[in-house]
Amino acid sequence: MPIYAYRCCQCGAEFEKLVLSAAKADQVTCPACQAEQVERRPALFGLGASASSGAVDRSCAPAVGGG
Repeated sequence: MPIYAYRCCQCGAEFEKLVLSAAKADQVTCPACQAEQVERRPALFGLGASASSGAVDRSCAPAVGGG
């Protein structure tokens, strides 16, 4: 059961979520504003970089596809 880091593309909130299956990792909503457009982020401990090093891109990619 991995813990994924996310960033909301609408309000910018950053949060972590315990996801029970990989299929549900893309079905997460923002706990702050309930937006469905969130971006899964790499965990900082997995990158070997600190949060202040700037190694993580902080921009949300535009939505692709439809639904």
